[in-house]
Amino acid sequence: YQRRVHGSFIPPNKMEALVARLEKVAGRLEAVANGASAPAAAGAVASAGAASAGSSSPSVAGYDAIIEGGLQNYISASNTVGGDVQKHAELVAAAFKAQREFIVVASQSKAPSQDAIPALVANTSKAMQAVAEFYEKNRRSAQANHLSAVSEGIPALGWVLVSPKPAPHIKEMISACQFYSNRVLKEYKDKDASHVAWAKAFVQVLEDLHDYVKQVHTTGLVWNPKGVDAKAPAAAPASAAAPAGPPPAPAAPSAASLAAAADAANAASNAKTGLFAALNQGNEGGFALKKVDKSEMTHKNPALRASSVVPAEAAKPAAAAPAKAAAPAAKQPPVFELRDRKWVIEYQDKNQNIVIENGDIRQTIYIYKCTASTIQIKGKVNSITCDSCKKTAVVFEDCIGSFEFVNCQSMQVQVLGNVPTVSIDKTDGAQVYLSKAAIGTNIITAKSSEMNILVPGGADGDFTEFPVAEQFKTVYDAKTKKLVTTVNEIAG
Repeated sequence: YQRRVHGSFIPPNKMEALVARLEKVAGRLEAVANGASAPAAAGAVASAGAASAGSSSPSVAGYDAIIEGGLQNYISASNTVGGDVQKHAELVAAAFKAQREFIVVASQSKAPSQDAIPALVANTSKAMQAVAEFYEKNRRSAQANHLSAVSEGIPALGWVLVSPKPAPHIKEMISACQFYSNRVLKEYKDKDASHVAWAKAFVQVLEDLHDYVKQVHTTGLVWNPKGVDAKAPAAAPASAAAPAGPPPAPAAPSAASLAAAADAANAASNAKTGLFAALNQGNEGGFALKKVDKSEMTHKNPALRASSVVPAEAAKPAAAAPAKAAAPAAKQPPVFELRDRKWVIEYQDKNQNIVIENGDIRQTIYIYKCTASTIQIKGKVNSITCDSCKKTAVVFEDCIGSFEFVNCQSMQVQVLGNVPTVSIDKTDGAQVYLSKAAIGTNIITAKSSEMNILVPGGADGDFTEFPVAEQFKTVYDAKTKKLVTTVNEIAG
């Protein structure tokens, strides 16, 4: 036979499966009621998954399923990989544990005001920050792609602050995470299966979280309308000594010092008032200017002028102490690395072999204080900026945003594909080689000199050079009542 539930029929086989699930949940609730705890998971997950107050709530039970399932698999895979991945996983487990504690509070409390939310999620925020800081401190790690994947995915825990649809937020974080987890899959596909399993395990954790939020917290975090006032869970114990706090505030001034300061201010104000009053009175005022007789004028009395000459020794000012030469700036180590979606190339000196392979449209290129170097960028990127560089050449294929010179000297750039805009700002000396596809590029210049645009000519591939104007003439047009600016003909 079939049983009707909420207006629809459920086949007997599905009914048996549903009953089995309900019995399993009921058994678990009985264990909680009797003080029994759920089976502990290994390591940091054990404390996160252990039953505690509020675990009878569907929201807490669903979150526990993530911790005991997907998160535990991720922790095990991280332990197998080892190294920085294992250390990073411990921080991730702590973040999930902190969020579980917050969900327990939500299951027992009614919705608080928005002002109270930051204090309630403080532990989760600190744990997420610890995950991000670990990645920042280990950018040069051999497992950098692993750490990047986790760092991009951990913001998914911010779903508790998203409404009315938090699940799409997690989907976005999954996409960001997979940009790096796919690199891990590609790198270790035929080398080490443990890394492949790790990449899949972490993505699965986020997928489980998405499904849980979509099912239980469809329109936002679920609170208990009949619960008590929400109180923040106890702060997690600090793993290291807390940094020193800010210096104490200065002591409040005493009444006597305030009175003295007021008297001084009044005296200064009175003096200023008297000064302006005297100025306003003119020659008849407080200055009491008197007429000087011709016999007292030095310019009309040579004898008086001779007696008023200041001795040379007295007029000679004391020689100023020689200025101490500024110490030369310390040479910075060269940098060439990918930080999230930003390529950073810094302090390169006479390096002609800098090549970025397989540029991505989501990546930006930032080149800073490079000297006498050559940088080649393959593929299509988002934007390229050269800042404070000297005698450096850049060759790139395609850029969907803009290429920019800022505070540079004697620079060259060659466009092999296309770029919408080339911007030259505060730069002395810029050679821009355009391709046939980039002839329509917009050239924007400001406060720059010695700029030349080279356009491909005939079939022989030679370039034709065109100087960019540096001097302009501006006149006021009385008819249109506007300023009209044209290139100065003298400057050519």
